[in-house]
Amino acid sequence: MISKSATAPDNLLDELQTTLAHGTVARRVETLRRVTDLFINGAVDYSNEQVSLFDDVFQCLLDHIETSAKALLSNRLAPIDTAPPRTIRTLAFDDVIEVAGPVLSQSARLDDETLIENARSKSQAHLLAISTRKSLSGAVTDVLVLRGNDEVIQSTVNNPGAEFTERGFTRLISRAEGDDNLSTCVGLRPNIPRHLYLKLVAKASDAVRQRLEAANPQQAKEIPTAVQEATRRARSAPGAVTRDTTIAHALVKSLFEDGRLDEFQLAKFAEAGKFDETNASLAALANVTVAVAENMMIETRAEGVMILAKVSGLSWSTVRAIINLRDEISGGDPTDIQACKDTYERLRPSTAQQVLRFHRMQQSAPAA
Repeated sequence: MISKSATAPDNLLDELQTTLAHGTVARRVETLRRVTDLFINGAVDYSNEQVSLFDDVFQCLLDHIETSAKALLSNRLAPIDTAPPRTIRTLAFDDVIEVAGPVLSQSARLDDETLIENARSKSQAHLLAISTRKSLSGAVTDVLVLRGNDEVIQSTVNNPGAEFTERGFTRLISRAEGDDNLSTCVGLRPNIPRHLYLKLVAKASDAVRQRLEAANPQQAKEIPTAVQEATRRARSAPGAVTRDTTIAHALVKSLFEDGRLDEFQLAKFAEAGKFDETNASLAALANVTVAVAENMMIETRAEGVMILAKVSGLSWSTVRAIINLRDEISGGDPTDIQACKDTYERLRPSTAQQVLRFHRMQQSAPAA
């Protein structure tokens, strides 16, 4: 073995040189098998220098063997964490998926940078192989979601070891529109941002909402209107309240208790696209629960937002920022800003208070 004998590498290189110069295809394949056996049997004990030597040997052989032999090598090296890195990369970028697939789906030698490069340039079959890895970072899934076909998207979403960025979730929700199976899978993903979850539920079919609700044995009380029903299901389903949502609410509560929560801070949250912080801030300034504010925030029309804003004494510029955020969440037709401005300027604080009292009673009333 290489780890035991200083002369073994030289002997191996001599044999390789002879095989490549004069050997038949069968002899080259046999040499590859022997080299692979030699590496696998001592992989744990090899130094970086010795692994590099094997890398050189494999690279020489890869240029002179058939596809079937490359595929066999890929299958044998893929599970080995200390496999020669250049060889693994060469196999991963092979156009033939039978060669690339095993290492793309298993090899720990492939870092995020390499996986992203592969996903940006290779076939859908390559992307599908990457999507099945034991773990996937948000940087890698961003590319899979952007370039992948339906099969790749579904495989990535179903991978419990996959992480997604907010940008990735946004693309998934767009891809899932009209696809009940994908919508359900996305809705059940842990750590989906709450505002994106609400956007998904708002667009989802009744079948999807029922599946998301069925995934959680605890059923919330019935609420009459369709939008409130969607909100109730959103709140009761797994992943609806994420750790990020909890942190956002805690931040707003701290700001409010310290006297540092004002219109300026609320506007900053809205302009930054932070739904949880904006909703909780609006609730605090209007003296309503977060649940009441949330129901009013995602109503089909913008009157709910304007009621909360008028009670809170907000200026139109802040209200406009909140409406823009709300439009981004709903994904529907943009709100008529000028009409809303006219309505907001006509709305009396006393009228807004009366409507808000109605919303509070509706929220606290028992189900029919």
